[in-house]
Amino acid sequence: MKVAPGRPRHRTAPALTAASAALLLAAAPAGAVAVPAAHAAAGHPPGAYDAPPAAAGSVARDEGGLQAAADALSKGPVYVDPRAADQLPAGQADALAKDIEEAGKPVFVAVLPATSEYPPATLFEDLRTRVGIKGVYAVQLGDRFDARADGDVLSRESVRHLVGAAQRAHPGDATAQLKDFTAQATKQVGKGTPESWQGPGGAGISSGALVGLGALVVLGAGGAYTVHRRAKRRREAEEQAALDSLRVVVDEDITAYGEELDRLDFRPGEPGADDAMRADYAHALDAYENAKQAMVRARRPEDVRAVTEVLEDGRFALATLAARREDRPLPERRPPCFFDPRHGPSVADVQWAPAGGTERTVPVCAADQARLADGQEPMARTVRTPYGEDRPYWDAGPVYAPWAGGYYGALGGGLLPGLFLGTLLGSSMTGPAAYGWGDGVGHGDQFGGGDYSGGDFNSGDFGGGFGDGGGFGGDGGGFGGGFGD
Repeated sequence: MKVAPGRPRHRTAPALTAASAALLLAAAPAGAVAVPAAHAAAGHPPGAYDAPPAAAGSVARDEGGLQAAADALSKGPVYVDPRAADQLPAGQADALAKDIEEAGKPVFVAVLPATSEYPPATLFEDLRTRVGIKGVYAVQLGDRFDARADGDVLSRESVRHLVGAAQRAHPGDATAQLKDFTAQATKQVGKGTPESWQGPGGAGISSGALVGLGALVVLGAGGAYTVHRRAKRRREAEEQAALDSLRVVVDEDITAYGEELDRLDFRPGEPGADDAMRADYAHALDAYENAKQAMVRARRPEDVRAVTEVLEDGRFALATLAARREDRPLPERRPPCFFDPRHGPSVADVQWAPAGGTERTVPVCAADQARLADGQEPMARTVRTPYGEDRPYWDAGPVYAPWAGGYYGALGGGLLPGLFLGTLLGSSMTGPAAYGWGDGVGHGDQFGGGDYSGGDFNSGDFGGGFGDGGGFGGDGGGFGGGFGD
């Protein structure tokens, strides 16, 4: 995005310009805006911020901080409250804003002082409501950092992972955490620069000046509603296309599981069968029926996760039943084989790296463990991409994230990020952010943001007090122990 000469890339609290003061004077009752008009006419430098005299604006001062931040973020990606300017100097703020604008991503950054104007318990929800634009919101509040995002821009789990990683990488340095998080978030969010960022810059217009622009606000609201409706229809169409693609893969999984049940050839009344075996068998049969029903009920891509969670549970019941029938030690509860969940529960962890990727520890079945030990390629599950190619599922696009999340996220412990680090699934493992097709070659992007939605958003995405969004259990994250711990 090109920036007009002289336009600051980040925003401090907006000042009332001479032109906007004149407009406000013409639109408001005599004397109603005497203080702001005098403030502007006195030649106060653009971008500066002075609290109004207590007698004239104590109420405005109580709410002015948050509204000033929201007004500024609707015009540009970075806002620094002048009282927190030492946290992120102007040069650094400009550079950060330039990076976000050039990336074309809906990432909003605010650096705020820890004052009563920014209540931690409701800060994110109130800021998102006032800005009204879908995106990722990163906030430094005093000496603390945290972030939130609309779920269809970046999943809540992804936000928590990124916040936790930034906190662990820069302990005690909130500004460094803010920059680290922003750099990573701009890589993982789809394009969607807010239209309001495209306009010419300037010091901005105070909220009072909007009184004289009531008719334009009404027209603008109608246009924003049209944009929102169009974006909603596009999102619904993409969700349906993603669900159709996932249905093919999940139906194959359910069929393969049913074939395993047939090959088992277990009869509850056969000689040697005991109650434990019969319970395992009943569990496995229930999983088959529950998976089929869950797929019938699926209406959105993330609904697929419930199906693969059930299949994972059923395969463990089959493995347990097989061990009982063969009088072997019962298996420990482990994730499915990384290379193909249809191989059943893993038996070991091995080091492996995808082509051009970073080595990581993955769970494998006995057959793939032997193949890797012999220097052979594992038997990877391939799926069809929309471009007519068959690829391993981890390299076929983020649309498969809900499918993989059900298999590898059910056991918790932060397994997902480490498994898929550096793959196409790594940036959006769970949740609505994983709908779009994309293979890293320019064919597509996952959902972006930047659409105006006003107060129409999932408050759960922005809930919780400041500082509750990073990491797990309040410790800034941590993937936990090894498999089966």
